[in-house]
Amino acid sequence: MRHIISLLMENEAGALSRVAGLFSARGYNIESLTVAPTEDETMSRMTIVTRGSDEVIEQITKQLNKLIDTVKVVDLSDGEHIERELMLVKVRAEGEWREEMKRMSDIFRGRIIDVTDKTYTIEMTGAGHKLDAFLEALDKSALLETVRTGASGIGRGERILKS
Repeated sequence: MRHIISLLMENEAGALSRVAGLFSARGYNIESLTVAPTEDETMSRMTIVTRGSDEVIEQITKQLNKLIDTVKVVDLSDGEHIERELMLVKVRAEGEWREEMKRMSDIFRGRIIDVTDKTYTIEMTGAGHKLDAFLEALDKSALLETVRTGASGIGRGERILKS
């Protein structure tokens, strides 16, 4: 089962390396990982997407809590949450493709953020399945390059990650 684990960590050198090492040493895979400072400059928030049974996720959570830099760990998948991902897609936009790529971008609520004579770069945010659907809908010969951030998530309502 897919899980989104959110960590609040001290913003210290090597914290990301320790988390990645923990996953690597135990043979767990990280599907995506995002990290950035929070509103408190001394803290960083890390969002990890991984897959595993409830027992594996419980073990990961326990191990993450043991890391010295860790302040708090929450499995967002355990409750209601919002997740979003950012994707940048470079597509062919010449001749017959130009209007088609603009139309596809509009349908999926993307924004064209860069235009050249031959390409468009489209910015899209949303749940991973929406971004996947956009890529599936594109003609494969129009797709030139794709960059995705991986999921970021936050608890809904009063559910917050604070120290």
